Amino acid sequence: MDGGGGTLSEIYQSARKLLLRTRDGLERLERLEYSTSAGMDTELTFAVKKDITQIQSLCVEMDRLWRSIAGKAQRDLWKRKVEQIAEEAESLRESLDKYNLRNQKRTREANERAELLGRANGESAHILRIFDEEAQAMQSVRNSSRELENANALGEAILSSIHGQRERLKSAQRKALDVLNTVGISTSVLRLIERRHRVDQWIKYAGMILTVIFLFAFVLWRR
Repeated sequence: MDGGGGTLSEIYQSARKLLLRTRDGLERLERLEYSTSAGMDTELTFAVKKDITQIQSLCVEMDRLWRSIAGKAQRDLWKRKVEQIAEEAESLRESLDKYNLRNQKRTREANERAELLGRANGESAHILRIFDEEAQAMQSVRNSSRELENANALGEAILSSIHGQRERLKSAQRKALDVLNTVGISTSVLRLIERRHRVDQWIKYAGMILTVIFLFAFVLWRR
């Protein structure tokens, strides 16, 4: 019952020790699973996996050795022992695989939460930036409206002033005509005065038009 790595009994004892160590390591992993140390157990996971692989290798060696036993009773006994070791090793491997799957799921969910949180923060910043731009646009519209009102008030004041000057000119013209008629000024002088009056009117209208053009140009420039 000798093998390349020792007798069947020696290999069996080595496999039992590895089973105990593997079971203890797996229990430690499961205790760490939901503790603050979760995610820091990569080295322990690797050690447990390595022990399971070694146990399965020992089972292959023991399976070869028990078949060479001459007595049927001893052969059947060792067969059951080796199968029991192999079944326990397989059960530990399945438990480790389940642990790894849960660990991968937690890692994936944590990454997804972090991604969603980062995306939500980015969208909030984008919305705040939109609100700020809209507020600036509204303030600009209010400023333009206020400037337009001021320009309109200025134009009305100018037109009112021109209208007052026109009335004063008419009054002065009537007084001058009265004085000229009184002193007997000739008709040619009166026609000259009338032509001058028409020129003054053209100048007045031209001034009003230029004023209106200036106001519209000012408003368009401020916008």
